Formats: sequence, C-alpha cells, structure tokens
Amino acid sequence: MEQILRPTPAGLYSEAGDFHIDPTRAVPRALITHGHADHARSGHDAVLATHETLRIMAARYGAEFAGSAETAALDERHRIGDTAVTFQPAGHVLGSAQIVVESAGTRIVASGDYKRRADPTCRPFVPVPCDVFITEATFALPVFRHPEAEGEIAKLLASLEQFPERAHLVGAYSLGKAQRVIRMLRDAGYGETIYLHGAMEKLCRLYEEEGVALGPLAPATLESGKKGDFAGAVVICPPSEISERWARRFPDPVACAASGWMRIRQRAKASGVELPMILSDHADWDELTATITELGPQAVWVTHGREEALVRWCALQGIPAKPLHMVGYEDESE
Repeated sequence: MEQILRPTPAGLYSEAGDFHIDPTRAVPRALITHGHADHARSGHDAVLATHETLRIMAARYGAEFAGSAETAALDERHRIGDTAVTFQPAGHVLGSAQIVVESAGTRIVASGDYKRRADPTCRPFVPVPCDVFITEATFALPVFRHPEAEGEIAKLLASLEQFPERAHLVGAYSLGKAQRVIRMLRDAGYGETIYLHGAMEKLCRLYEEEGVALGPLAPATLESGKKGDFAGAVVICPPSEISERWARRFPDPVACAASGWMRIRQRAKASGVELPMILSDHADWDELTATITELGPQAVWVTHGREEALVRWCALQGIPAKPLHMVGYEDESE
C-alpha cells in the first residue's frame, strides 16, 4: 500500500504514480483536492485538479500559479504511471474532491477535507468503498456534533429582527464559508443587499460565475454613504476583522462568527463573538465515524486534526488505523 501512497515531508506521495497529493512545498506533479491555501499551493511544475479548484488557485495566486495545469473531470480516470486516478466530490467547498488512487488491485481514497451535510454551494460527498481511507480529523472528538445549519442561520435572522438598528458582522472564511452563509440566507428568504469586506469580493464573484447565485451584494464601504446606512445590514468579513478597528465603522455591530469552533463557548467569548453560529465545512464526530463505517475500509490513515481519538475509535471497531502526523494543514480558521 505504501508504494501507492505514503506520507513524506512534502505531503502524501505516490511512488507508483510519481505524484504528490496536496503537497506542502513545490513538487514536479501535484494533485490538489481543493482550493484552500493549506492544500493548494503555488509553484508546482504541473497541477491536476477540478475546474473550479484551478480557477480558485488562479484567483488567489495569479494565472501562472503552476508550470502547467490540467483539469480533472469528476469520475474520469487518469492513467498516471502505474496508477489509475479519479476525482470524486468531497462536499467541502466549491470544486472540492476526494482523490481515488488504484494500483495492483488496491484502492486508496484520499479524502482531503470533507463534510456530509447538504451545502447549496458545492456538490455533495460521494462515498467510495476502498481498501484504505485517508481521512481528516479536524473535529474528531465526541464533543463536536454540529447542529443543523438551517437553525444557525435562523439565529442570525432572529437577531436581525430583534436588533434592526445594529449591523451584523459575520466572520466567515473567504472560500466556502462566506458563500455558504450568503446562499443559505437567500434560501431562508433574506433578500436584502449583503455587504462584503474587500477580501470576500473576488471569490464571491467566482462562485457566481460558476453558477452559485448569491443575490444582491455590495462592498462594505462608507465612501458613498454614512455609518447609519448599515443599520440592520448583514456584513460578511474575515473572522479576524470582527474585533478590529475596521468593525467600528458600523453602527453598534453584532459580532457573529460562523465556524465549527463556535461549539466551544470559551473560544467564542475569547474572540469577542456575541452571536456564535456553529456552521462547519468539515465533518463532525458522527459524520467521520459514520463515513468510515459506510466505506468499510481495511485500514484508516488520519492526516491532520484530532488524530488520536479517531484512531482509538477505529481500534475499538477492529479497524487498523494510524495517524500520519501530517504537518502544514491548518484548521484554526475553519
């Protein structure tokens, strides 16, 4: 199995195919699961990824982000060395994919990051039975059981109704989470203009170009108006901005944050969050364990996150498992 995929300092490497998956440094050939910066880096000689992920990388790094780029259509087999590779949806963000590597009768699935909840901004996770499942473990503790996303959006709408004189600043990661919050607000019937921090504009535009309708959007700027114009408005911004000087330009802002980490009350309080929204783009404990049970792998490898708890759970189920101790994959800004 380790000739097919094994961990190296640069990331998962396939000797049989001579490629890396989500490498943390520049390599000759990289297969990329999704566009988040800790998985999709620039400088590789050649990149294979979904159409949307290639567009996201170009938007973030510029058109020359790699020596060459090839589009991987979902469910299309690519012969790479002695391996057959296919990409299947991961349900994480727009364009996210699991990478299925087959060689000599063995199938390994590298999930990248994934979730099992419905998300109107990306394709849902497709379960692929395999011999080895390589999983993340960002929220792999029993305390992390995410509530229904619609209920978290309802909390925001209720606060808007209760405090019509206050702007609601929603801290959300710029790729995936921001667009999901906006689309879910629309699906819940919110039709007002939603205002964007400058860091959000480029990727929101890309999502719309890829067919994800986000409704009326506008820059969150005071250049053409006054502070009171944002009373009762929703403003989407990076999580770091909700407690910064930038936030004080808005009328009595309600600091909101959309993240799986909002399950931890002390974390929300320490971040100055008044309205925590437990909304995650990663699988929670129940989703992680249910996915492993559904796939029925002979072995599980855990890349990053809370590895020990998930490895222990696998052992109790009689499934051989090991942590890969992969370095360079961040989960704090989820």
